Amino acid sequence: MTADFTPDRAALRSWLPGFIALAAIWGSSFLFIKVGVEELHPLHLTLYRVGAGAVTLLVVLAVLRDRLPTEPRVWAHLGVVAAFGVAVPFTLFGYGEQRVESMLAGIWNATTPLIVLPLAVLVFRTERLTVRRAVGLGLGFVGVLVVLGVWQGVGGAHFVGQLMCFGAAACYGVAIPYQKKFVAGSAHSGLSLSAAQLLMAVAQLAVVAPFVAGAPPVPTGLSPEVIASVLALGALGTGLAFVINMRNIRVAGASTASTVTYLIPVFAVLIGALALGERLTWHQPVGALIVLVGVAVSQGLIGRRRSLPAGVAAPAAPAAVPATRP
Repeated sequence: MTADFTPDRAALRSWLPGFIALAAIWGSSFLFIKVGVEELHPLHLTLYRVGAGAVTLLVVLAVLRDRLPTEPRVWAHLGVVAAFGVAVPFTLFGYGEQRVESMLAGIWNATTPLIVLPLAVLVFRTERLTVRRAVGLGLGFVGVLVVLGVWQGVGGAHFVGQLMCFGAAACYGVAIPYQKKFVAGSAHSGLSLSAAQLLMAVAQLAVVAPFVAGAPPVPTGLSPEVIASVLALGALGTGLAFVINMRNIRVAGASTASTVTYLIPVFAVLIGALALGERLTWHQPVGALIVLVGVAVSQGLIGRRRSLPAGVAAPAAPAAVPATRP
């Protein structure tokens, strides 16, 4: 029995509320980023939110009496994951949302699994490329072109902002297979590794931010809306969301939990429209739908047989792409 087959036994009500709550928290992160960059440099916003998230997870560690890793090798690998999985993508989303709508940033976050797969196959060699996955990648690539609206020509701040958001998703595409190959086999808990990862990201940002963006502003000089956004991004989007995600994996299984990726852009679009009055052009949601179909095909969620004859063993489930926090 593997965790991926747990959903068949778990009652829907035991994991669905947490599943929806996680999608809402991560989907609303793009709204908070949009509000935050109105007063904060993207690097400062990332530094503050990661710091708040690190403090939150350290408190949870203390409550659960868990410990941070002690091996230098683990910390070295977590430094790479922190850069590509936290510091750089969080900052790129901040830069991107200075130029594009928050809902569009949420759509680009959904392209992450399409970037994870070729890197996992060609670079880290943790996955195999099958015909089904190749078809899914092809569909996803078409969806990316539609979201970009390439027939309209390229250039301008809006296009650059989209490329920055896509670059953030590409960073996740590096961090996820790297983490799977070099960190996932560690004996430490996911909570311990995540807390250590955020601490490494805080250290990296504390070194880089002053050189690029100057000294971080004093929090007391920020508006209540920006302070609330930073705390929501850190305490909710990183701290509480991690705890919820771990429970979803335990109760519903890794494969089911990872499909929260499909709901995140839905919440991002709804929240952006309701809270900020944002609007999308027709090709952006259409392209997003094509991307999500491509992700579903590549992960085997479309076209996979639902049942097997009695006595036939179920095949191994495809490796689930971890949900990414924006």
